[in-house]
Amino acid sequence: MSQPVPKDVQLRPDGIHMLWDDAHQGYYNHRYLRYQCCCAHCVNEMTGKRTIALVDVRKDVEALDWIAVGRYALQFLWSDAHSTGIYPFALLRQLCQCDQCVKSRAQPQT
Repeated sequence: MSQPVPKDVQLRPDGIHMLWDDAHQGYYNHRYLRYQCCCAHCVNEMTGKRTIALVDVRKDVEALDWIAVGRYALQFLWSDAHSTGIYPFALLRQLCQCDQCVKSRAQPQT
């Protein structure tokens, strides 16, 4: 089975909404997704340890724009002028905050 791909990305005041090609309706809080950035400024390249804390990300941060990166990721321009992070589709699916995904992650794995 191939990796799901976003078909539609909408930047709204309440967050980022994505319709995926498998019909999944994804939701991402702006601040949470900005905090999850994996660029060299936000994550130590040698250790993989996050170098920013959630408190370092402004509460009012918003995604202002986005671009597709090849056929595997999205890149966002944030209102705090940060724009170097690349969010692979697989990571975006793992980070999804829609009710369905939150519930499935809360279920014990058997």
